[in-house]
Amino acid sequence: MKEFWNQRFSEEEYIYGTEPNEYFKEVIDQMKPGKLLLPAEGEGRNAIYAAKLGWEVTAFDQSESGKQKALNLAKENGVTIDYQIMSISDFEIPENKYDAIGLIYAHFPSSIRSKFHNQLVHSLNPNGVIILEAFNPKQLKNNSGGPKDESLLYPMTCLEYDFEGLEMEELKEVTLDLSEGKYHLGKADVVRMKARKK
Repeated sequence: MKEFWNQRFSEEEYIYGTEPNEYFKEVIDQMKPGKLLLPAEGEGRNAIYAAKLGWEVTAFDQSESGKQKALNLAKENGVTIDYQIMSISDFEIPENKYDAIGLIYAHFPSSIRSKFHNQLVHSLNPNGVIILEAFNPKQLKNNSGGPKDESLLYPMTCLEYDFEGLEMEELKEVTLDLSEGKYHLGKADVVRMKARKK
C-alpha cells in the first residue's frame, strides 16, 4: 500500500484538492485551537487549514510524496506542521495529548482498525473530539472513490463499537456530492461522526 500511495501522491496536482474536507472544516471551525492529530493525512489539506486557524498540528502518513506535497502547501500558506512518515502500527500514541483527532477517509483493515481507534480514544484529552468522515458500505455502488473492499468501509455499527467509550454527538450516514479533487468526485455514501471524550 505504501507504494500505491507514493505513486498516487507523486502526481503533480493535489489529487484530493487543497481545500479542507467540508465536514472537518464545519467541526473544527467551532472549536478553540489546541493540539490536533491527523492520521493518514496524505497531501495535507486538512492539516494546513487547521494550522491557519492556530492549531498545533501533528500529521502522519506512510507516503513520502504525500508529506512533501503537504510541506509545500504549508510553506505556501505560511504555516508549519509536524508531519511524520510512518504506518499506524508504528505510530506511538501518547495518552491524553490531543484536543482533536481528524480521521478523514482514513480507512484501515479490520485486523488493526479497532485497536488503533481504541488507542486514539486514550490519546484524547478530556473533552477532546474525534472528527470522522469515511465511506460506508453503500459506497460500493458508486464511482466517486474509496476502497472497493467492503471490509475497509465503515458502517455506523462499526464506529459505535470502536468508539464506545466516547459520547456520540453526531453519527449518521449521508449521501452527498463529493468534489475533492479527481479521486473524490461525484455521488458518495459516507458516515460522519463527532464523538467527545468525557
